[in-house]
Amino acid sequence: MEIFSGLNTKKNLSLALGYFDGVHLGHQTVIRNAVKVANENGTKSAVITFKDHPCCYFYGVCPKYILTRHLRQQKIEELGIDYLYELDFEKIFKLSAHDYLKNILIEHFSPIAITTGFNHHFGAHKSGDTTYLSEMSKTYNYIYYSKDAKKLNGEIISSTQIRNLLSEGDIEKANKMLGYNFLIDGIVVTGQQLGRTIGFKTANLVYPCELIDLPFGVYATKITYARNTYKGITNFGIRPTVSKTNQATLETHILDFDKDIYGETITVEFTKMLRKEKKFNSLDELKKQIKDDISMI
Repeated sequence: MEIFSGLNTKKNLSLALGYFDGVHLGHQTVIRNAVKVANENGTKSAVITFKDHPCCYFYGVCPKYILTRHLRQQKIEELGIDYLYELDFEKIFKLSAHDYLKNILIEHFSPIAITTGFNHHFGAHKSGDTTYLSEMSKTYNYIYYSKDAKKLNGEIISSTQIRNLLSEGDIEKANKMLGYNFLIDGIVVTGQQLGRTIGFKTANLVYPCELIDLPFGVYATKITYARNTYKGITNFGIRPTVSKTNQATLETHILDFDKDIYGETITVEFTKMLRKEKKFNSLDELKKQIKDDISMI
């Protein structure tokens, strides 16, 4: 997949439009349809999106994201997209729906097809929508697809709902809506190295500040390192038993693993919240609880 930060000209594409924060099951339906149409017509597919969420410009505050940008790119690539355009929303948000469709999408991409979600809006003051895209399809000679909402047990899957679930610690339901495990990746950094003194060496990551904040607690996780996957137990919080600071840290004890991997990259997938973080009266109590936590994985 090629990634572009600005416009260029690539004709006869099958386009998927949206921000796609989280690339959840609903988003995947939109993107997969664009890929399917491209493959059926012997052409290329593209996602047209933005570097930052439109709320950053409308309200001056960016929402907490479900995925970091590079993991969003990775999830989109996994769906088979050929081109990803991450445009600067600030440069185009004043365009009318007509100008955006004609001068951006049609002029640069001459799409054979456009796919969006059922609630897609675009153009200044959200003047463009699914009805408008459908009406203009004959004028500009493209096929328009509006994909219905995906549901989980009758509940519409949305980025907002997934953020709420993650912030409440309902990892399992959030993962079902995502279609994959909530995850972060990063370079293992040096911590206070207290874990090894009580028999539970940890790999520490900096929790991305742009991501939705999980509740402080202990989580069952899967860790990928050097293309191998391991079970793990991850604590996200301020470690009240052993630390006097309020600095949140993400510490993962990787089961059946004893390498020093400082400076190397790992991926941590969250599968379940085991318990909330708490302060113990002694290190012995903490050690016993960690053993109990591991037995629950």
